[in-house]
Amino acid sequence: MGDMIHFPQEEPDFQAALSTSMVVFGFDGVDLKILLAKSTRPPFEGALFLPSRYLKANEELLLSAKKMFNDLFGYDNPSMVEQLRAFGQVFRHPGGRVVNIAHYALVNTDDFRTEEWEHHGMHWVPVNEVPDLAFDHNDIVDYARERLKRRVRRRPVGFDLLPKEFTLGQLQNLYEKAMRKTFDKRNFRKKLFKSKLLVDLEKKSDGSGYGQHKGSQLFSFNDEAYSIMTLKGYDFVF
Repeated sequence: MGDMIHFPQEEPDFQAALSTSMVVFGFDGVDLKILLAKSTRPPFEGALFLPSRYLKANEELLLSAKKMFNDLFGYDNPSMVEQLRAFGQVFRHPGGRVVNIAHYALVNTDDFRTEEWEHHGMHWVPVNEVPDLAFDHNDIVDYARERLKRRVRRRPVGFDLLPKEFTLGQLQNLYEKAMRKTFDKRNFRKKLFKSKLLVDLEKKSDGSGYGQHKGSQLFSFNDEAYSIMTLKGYDFVF
C-alpha cells in the first residue's frame, strides 16, 4: 500500500482571487428584466456583464453582496439577496484564477434608478433578450433564472417584484416570465384567490401604471399570508 494521504496535502495558493457577481431581477410591469453593466476595463472593455466586484481578504461573502446591492439601490436589507453557487472554471477569467461566488436579488419597480444607472453604463435588459456577456456571466444568468423559477413555484417571492398595487394581469405576466410557461387565466386566478395571498383594494387602475390597463381591478398582497407562505412554502402548480 502506498503512503497514506495526509491533509492538508500542500500549502494553499493565495494567488487565487474571489469575486461576486449579482443577477438583479426587476419587473417593470410588463417584462422581467436583468440589470447589466458595461465593462470599462480590458480585456472585455465595452462588453456587457453582471454588476460585479472583487472580494477583499477580510470581507464576508454575503456582506459583500449586500454592500454591492446597497451601492446600486441605496438601502440595506433587500427583500432577497441569496447566494447561487461558485463558478470556478480554471480559465473563466483571462487575467488569472478568479472564483466567482454569484448571488441574485429581487427588486421592486419602485427601486428602479434608470437615469442614474444609464449614466454609469448600466441598464435593464429583458431576460429573454440577454446578449453574449463577458466572462461566463451567461452561465450565471441561466443558473439564476432556474433558481428564480424554483423559488416562485415554492414561495410567493414573485410579489417582491411587483408594485404595491398591481393588477392580476401584471401578476400573471410576471409569473409566466419567471416560470417560462403560459397559464390559463381562469385557472391561474382561481388558485391565487384560494391561496389567500391577494387583497382586493376595491379600486381600479387609472391606466397610468406601466403594464396596467385602465379599469382593471387593483390588488395588493396579504402581509400575514405572505409571511407564513414564505416560511412554510406552497406548491404553485398550474
